[in-house]
Amino acid sequence: MEFAPFVDVMGWARNDYGMGIEVITAGFSKIVISAFGIPILVDKIYEEIIISEYDALAIPGGFEEFGFYEEAYSESFLNLIREFNSAHKYIASICVGALPIGASGVLKGRKATTYHLGDGRRQKQLFEFGAEVIPDQSVVIDKNIITSFCPETAPLVAISLLEMLVGKEKAEIVATTMGFQLTKL
Repeated sequence: MEFAPFVDVMGWARNDYGMGIEVITAGFSKIVISAFGIPILVDKIYEEIIISEYDALAIPGGFEEFGFYEEAYSESFLNLIREFNSAHKYIASICVGALPIGASGVLKGRKATTYHLGDGRRQKQLFEFGAEVIPDQSVVIDKNIITSFCPETAPLVAISLLEMLVGKEKAEIVATTMGFQLTKL
């Protein structure tokens, strides 16, 4: 649910409206076992990513029982986040996808959010990484970084990222065509 909206929204933008958006999936290995044990074949492994070839990094959240935090907190992934941020590239995350962004250090002193239920445990973790947590806002945008607080926000995050990439007017056309009412997102 957190991975698919990036593929769908960007795919509609590219295929239906000719926007120059290409989605490249990446992981620590060519086959990523996602939440609930679903294997996903990715286009590249992270070591193959050349930052200058990309405009954005999208990070879906995940569950600890499926190994999300071991991979998300790996130094190689945290460095990738730092490099995207240093290059002023866009970084979008859904739910706990914000935690590795926080762990990388790039959210220090910046507004962000993450998973809000469970007594705010994950938001407290994000705060400990130095972020200014906005607990009651479902999507928080601070300069080049988009964070959100649960899987429900996935389409809005993908549309917000599209807006950063192609502009508000074009993103609204895609969102409306997909059936989203932006005033409700």
